Amino acid sequence: MTLEKLSVLDLSPIYGGVDPTVALRQSVLLAQTAEALGYCRYWVSEHHDMPGLASSAPEVLLAHIGAQTSSIRIGSGAVLLPHYKPYKVAEAFHLLSTLYPGRIDLGVGRAPGGSAHATMALNDHFLQQVGRMPELVAQLAALLGHAFTVEGEPVLARPLPPQPPQLWLLGTNQKSAGYAAANGAGYAFGLFMSEAEGEDVIAAYKRDYKPSVRQPKPEVIVAVGVICAETMEEASACAQASSAAFRRPPIAGDPLFVREKLQELAERYQAAEIMVITDIPDYAKRLRSYELIAHSVFDLGSPACRQT
Repeated sequence: MTLEKLSVLDLSPIYGGVDPTVALRQSVLLAQTAEALGYCRYWVSEHHDMPGLASSAPEVLLAHIGAQTSSIRIGSGAVLLPHYKPYKVAEAFHLLSTLYPGRIDLGVGRAPGGSAHATMALNDHFLQQVGRMPELVAQLAALLGHAFTVEGEPVLARPLPPQPPQLWLLGTNQKSAGYAAANGAGYAFGLFMSEAEGEDVIAAYKRDYKPSVRQPKPEVIVAVGVICAETMEEASACAQASSAAFRRPPIAGDPLFVREKLQELAERYQAAEIMVITDIPDYAKRLRSYELIAHSVFDLGSPACRQT
């Protein structure tokens, strides 16, 4: 399968002890640059009480990012659903979709997003809620499809946008893939956070997929760490300086090397879209990496997001 789309996952890292305001401004700049380069999506994460990360409330940051961009799809990578009522999540993302029609992705996951004590501060019943994840995802899907009821009475998550957000499940195992398949949602496999290769996970998602009104066919994104620089040596140095504690090392190399590796991933996972997360503790070099990746994968002047 040919790689057709590139997307961005941004953790809003705080490099060099800068003020979080600086980190968030860099997130805005990254989103604007990704849009200009033709990246398909820009997603932000949810983390709690993490000294090196600034994004604790994706819906708030996305409201700001949306106002600073015009066409790129923006979304959460991910809202940590066990912490919240699906109804409130649906309201927030319906509001975003009303503000920015046709541009909103709602990615959800089931990780705590922080330390045990931060999780306790946020949620008194996190483990019980994780056990209810199938029910929570089903409720969220029903809300996005205007098919949710309470005691037999319909309840809508207003405002109702002209185009609903696209629902995605993020994960690294069969459970998350199963939730996505059962609810007719897209699936984003976090290769950068996985010790397993994941081909079987994606194959199971596609095999078990149940079409929904929102999404008749399965859609897959593979999220991977990538560091691109002008030379192999510079890329290696940037990778060694990386501050991220991912479970597998990033793809690191010059543009030609990165292009070959990403095309291999697209073929291996039968995924037309790759989501890139670049961690270089230097904002200018991080931005340059995303520029080089886009120009390496696609012909100059050709948009990286090829809508199908």
